[in-house]
Amino acid sequence: MFEQVFRNIDDLLRKEAGCTTELDYTEQTSWLLFLKYLESLERDRESVAILANRPYAPILDQQYRWDHWAAPRGADGKIDHNRALVGDDLRDFVNLRLFPYLHGFKQRAAGPNTIEYKIGEIFGEIKNRIQSGYILRDIIDQMDELQFGRQTDKHELSQIYEEKIQRMGNAGRNGGEYYTPRPLIRAMVRVVNPQIGETVYDGAVGSAGFLCEALAHMRARPDLTVDELKTLQERTFYGKEKKSLAYVIAIMNLILHGIEAPNILHTNTLAENLADIQERDRHDVILANPPFGGKERAEVQQNFPIHTGETAFLFLQHFIKMLRAGGRAGVVIKNTFLSNTDNASVSLRKMLLQSCNLHTILDCPGGTFQGAGVKTVVLFFEKGRPTKKIWYYQLDPGRNLGKTNPLNDDDLAEFVRLQATFADSPKSWTIDAATIDQTTFDLSVKNPSGGEEVVHRSPQAILDEIAALDAEAAAVLAKIRGLL
Repeated sequence: MFEQVFRNIDDLLRKEAGCTTELDYTEQTSWLLFLKYLESLERDRESVAILANRPYAPILDQQYRWDHWAAPRGADGKIDHNRALVGDDLRDFVNLRLFPYLHGFKQRAAGPNTIEYKIGEIFGEIKNRIQSGYILRDIIDQMDELQFGRQTDKHELSQIYEEKIQRMGNAGRNGGEYYTPRPLIRAMVRVVNPQIGETVYDGAVGSAGFLCEALAHMRARPDLTVDELKTLQERTFYGKEKKSLAYVIAIMNLILHGIEAPNILHTNTLAENLADIQERDRHDVILANPPFGGKERAEVQQNFPIHTGETAFLFLQHFIKMLRAGGRAGVVIKNTFLSNTDNASVSLRKMLLQSCNLHTILDCPGGTFQGAGVKTVVLFFEKGRPTKKIWYYQLDPGRNLGKTNPLNDDDLAEFVRLQATFADSPKSWTIDAATIDQTTFDLSVKNPSGGEEVVHRSPQAILDEIAALDAEAAAVLAKIRGLL
């Protein structure tokens, strides 16, 4: 049911002049989904209050609740379309009354880690792009079919929402900043192995994929106590995100995974001076895929001891600083970090090796990140003692990765298994840190079993891809002709 509803909504958004890309579809679906979810949360809280024989103070005033403006009910329990707003009346209510009211929660909230503050943040940044009040009405009618009552419903909905995020990530370079392949995230989580009572942080949170997978990993234990569940809910997961859309998606994603008031700040992580970070700000576990390829301004670079315009290198400095002594991290970074000869790269590698135990480097093949033209590695390190040995693993799924053939969990199973004991294999090996050149600190991936093998695609594979691309282009052209 959930999948069909989202398909119907996407079809409606394609007819809307104010929405042109998959990013727009996800954005508009997210704010409507959030308000629908908020109505369900209000009902749950009200029921708990009634059972406890105490009064309940609703989050939203009655006129701004979903069941009042979006889906007023008749005696039969269905939407009363005689009372439901539609057309210009609906659009004007949303733009001129609803959004300003919700934005005002930011000033009225008791603190940043409350759901009221999150409401204010979301509706201060996001805009309603649906210009037609009639299309908006049709979308609301579809959205109203979604139910959140059972845990299985929430799980299914979160899976569908993840698929939407993935499609958004595949839609273009900017969208891809929000999406990291979930099999890679799960492997990173298993290696870092966060425990209940530890805090988990992502300073480039994107869609909150790392935090969601860490939550699933920590919640998998069957004997969790009420206090442990409360710890997971309130005092475990933290993140920061600069971009408005990504922030909204992160909040929505964590909510659908069971975190009612996510500890996600809407801020520029790199604007924070490293010298200002105190022990209370640090975390036990860091899992992240910071954006790479970006260029930061000179004033931002001044916040860091190693000045560089490369965004990912600044984030790596931030993560090292944000780790507690003994804290563990898994960070994705482009593979050129291992061998670049510029002063910043050399200095950063030296800092990492001397202040942290860089125990594992996972070398990812091309195509791991769809739409990204660069190869990546994952750095696993522990803060507080220098590196003695580094275990390398060269991931080789035995096929060319792409849109129709993405990375999967089986591809990473051997890596996770061997990493537990740092076992050597044809794909893995260990080097002694003492053998690293103390001038360049070069960490290049050099497999002693034969080095990096260049895998050439077969002629048939190339022809198959050309045929697939031709078919995709023909389908797009047919769709365009249908609009003429």
